[in-house]
Amino acid sequence: MKYEPVLLKNVGVEGSRTLRVYESRGGYAAARKALTQMSPEAVVEEVKKSNLRGRGGAGFPTGVKWGFLPKDRDVTYLCVNFDESEPGTFNNRYLVEHDPHMLLEGILIAGFATKTVTAYIYIRVEFHEVFHILQRALDEAYAAGYFGKNIFGTDYSLDCYIHRGAGAYVCGEETGLMESLEGKRGWPRIKPPFPAIEGLFRKPTVVNNVETLACLPHIIERGADWFTSIGTPGSAGPKLYTTSGPVNRPGCFEAPLGLTVRELIYGDDFSRGMVGNKKVKGVIPGGLSVGILTGDELDCRLDFEDVRNYGLLGLGTAGAIVLNEDADIRRVLANVARFYAHESCGQCTHCREGTGWMYQIARRIADGAGREVDLDLIIELTFNMGMMPGLSICGLPDGAAYPIRTIVQKYRAEFEEHIRREEAARVEAAIKSRVPAAYSLPIWGQFVPQGKQATGGLGVA
Repeated sequence: MKYEPVLLKNVGVEGSRTLRVYESRGGYAAARKALTQMSPEAVVEEVKKSNLRGRGGAGFPTGVKWGFLPKDRDVTYLCVNFDESEPGTFNNRYLVEHDPHMLLEGILIAGFATKTVTAYIYIRVEFHEVFHILQRALDEAYAAGYFGKNIFGTDYSLDCYIHRGAGAYVCGEETGLMESLEGKRGWPRIKPPFPAIEGLFRKPTVVNNVETLACLPHIIERGADWFTSIGTPGSAGPKLYTTSGPVNRPGCFEAPLGLTVRELIYGDDFSRGMVGNKKVKGVIPGGLSVGILTGDELDCRLDFEDVRNYGLLGLGTAGAIVLNEDADIRRVLANVARFYAHESCGQCTHCREGTGWMYQIARRIADGAGREVDLDLIIELTFNMGMMPGLSICGLPDGAAYPIRTIVQKYRAEFEEHIRREEAARVEAAIKSRVPAAYSLPIWGQFVPQGKQATGGLGVA
């Protein structure tokens, strides 16, 4: 596959983290063009024309999002979402680790386009080394006059600060991020009002993620028509993909939007197949929240449209977690459910309780005490929580529901086989030990007489 790297063009170049190298390879020329030759409105229109969609998961058109800002606003803030706590995702970290000035130039262009006075980079607290890399780059940019007062001799001024988060998954949601930035508990806010109207410090605010902003210098430099020539209809531009798991070459790769999962796993330019030539049992293709693909669904295109044909929530971050044929799907389900039960902020009752219930059911199945009715119960729970039924403040319960639902639905026969085998083993053990069969079903390490209710934290028999 022949493709000219765009976002990763400086990766592998000695000194790629420095301003000197970035400028020598055309860095900040696009920002200069935007600030000295274009109006903010013209930049917004160019981004709209490019059909750049957010790379953080939702895929909302960036230029349209900027257009929601009130015309009569006096202050605008820009929040850069660098929390990147979605499991299986590390494309933003990889980009900033190797080329931090590309992000900073994108911030400068977005700030000018939205008339931002202050930008905040909200970085995941675990990114210790990357934080220092980014801070050094920001110091270089300030020293060169790319941030501060009267940038490029114009009337535009922009300050930028790096804020380290507190390790909460829910702060990847834009309003939870803003609450954390304000020094409060990272609880998502009820919407409306939306951030474009009332965001950080109750002022109009734009929230974009790292990869989205890194695309801006290339759109301004080469034009919207060039950007839309890459990818698939409705899903324009380059994309960073990551792979983890038992593949021969895990890592971060760049390709146009629309790369198939099969190409990502088996392509010579990408992951180069499975370790030991094992079969693919499943792939979580866009970060944990989007759901799972089976080994028979690898022709799914990773763009904003085709993924929905496979029952997925969306493209997500394109951070693929690969499972081989040896993976125990019961343990996969339990691990997924445990993550969301732990990361729910607890603000919405159905999310706080629902994610906990799903984890308890999944753990019971994984521990060999599951029943077939548990599979129906866990699927029912996934349909009764989330923003889509209109029951939650943020999308975390939707993100919890899709992987759990798709794992159970797509691998149901395997779950049922395990359950039937374990039930038969319990009956056989009861017969051998001469224990009445009515006492043979262990729930949470106890024998429960038939006809009695086993609560076990679930409240179900």
